[in-house]
Amino acid sequence: MNSETFIPNTSIISKIQLNQIPIMKKVTLLSLIVIFFISCADKNAAPPAPEAPKLPVAAITTESTTTDAEYPASIQGTVDVEIRPQISGNLDRVLVDEGAYVSKGQTLFKINERPFREQLNNALANLHAAEAALINAQLEVDKLTPLVQNKVVSDYQLKTAKATKKIATANIEQAKAMVASAKINLGYTNVTAPVSGYIGRLPKKQGSLVAATDVEALTTLSDVREVYAYFSLSETDFINFKSQYAGSSIGAKIKNLPPVSLILADNNAYPQTGKIDMVDGQFDKTTGAITLRATFPNANGTLRSGNTGRIRLGLEHDDAILVPQSATIEMQDKVFVFTVNKENKVTKTPITVVGKSGANYLIKDGVKSGDQIVLSGIDKLQEGQLIQPEKSRDTKIAQLINKK
Repeated sequence: MNSETFIPNTSIISKIQLNQIPIMKKVTLLSLIVIFFISCADKNAAPPAPEAPKLPVAAITTESTTTDAEYPASIQGTVDVEIRPQISGNLDRVLVDEGAYVSKGQTLFKINERPFREQLNNALANLHAAEAALINAQLEVDKLTPLVQNKVVSDYQLKTAKATKKIATANIEQAKAMVASAKINLGYTNVTAPVSGYIGRLPKKQGSLVAATDVEALTTLSDVREVYAYFSLSETDFINFKSQYAGSSIGAKIKNLPPVSLILADNNAYPQTGKIDMVDGQFDKTTGAITLRATFPNANGTLRSGNTGRIRLGLEHDDAILVPQSATIEMQDKVFVFTVNKENKVTKTPITVVGKSGANYLIKDGVKSGDQIVLSGIDKLQEGQLIQPEKSRDTKIAQLINKK
């Protein structure tokens, strides 16, 4: 066969005079031309389709579980009182410091007592004068009684003397009341702690003029050996909450409530559990919520009035659908999973989350028992994309969840 039959019919090659080229050089030239056209053909060819990714898939099942619901809580001491003066006067001494722990009956403030001591002395003087007047009235009655009996004087004078005696007796009672009142006011110059607890801020300093009508209190005192955590439930949450526990009344249900946990501001759980012991009598018309109270022991004083946190409630759910949070993706405040059909194509499916159980979501709508979902590697999946499902030994969501 003539070697010219292997040369493509192009303008480039047609200009080459093969007859003038040696045999070895012809072979080399033909090889280069073939490689050139093969490379051009490779560049114009379509790239091969990417292989479908291999992703873990599992089937959804139902099971009984407990979910944790958290509600914002405000913490108060079992006793939070404002310390206010009962009298007006100058603040002579401040005997405590801010944040100090004080015992019941301990003196906190000392108000200048001199005006009140003088009031007591004046009341005592009036009492002594009233007692002397009673003695004189009694003497007058004693003097007139035999004279009236002997008809030396009329009984009118005796009656007048007896009336004067009664007035003197009443004056003594009045004077005694004034003395007691003066003693009380004198006692108010010592402002004492009504309960044991921690002192708050001290806005009034030594030398300040204080009065019972002051807008600002001398300080606040909190008894935090136990603390109250107040939190609110919406109407729907409250209905679900009541349906969880046995009892024909709220009081009976409270007795059957399990302990609750307190999550502090640093997201750590308070080491001791609390007990719900109060449910408000009515819903707040403004917020549509009802307030509950949980009591926590606080012997070490870790919690203080004004702390914030979250009450964590455990709610039982029968035949619940759980999906690992790692198998979901959030977009525009919605949560999605990728379901897998019989052709191994994925569909981005919105789900309704009603609670959390550990690292899992409790699902109300969107998926059902038996549906296959992709467990991981969902960040780059597209709607309708084909995948290669990888099924491990544990192909059920419940088994995978129980392993977590």
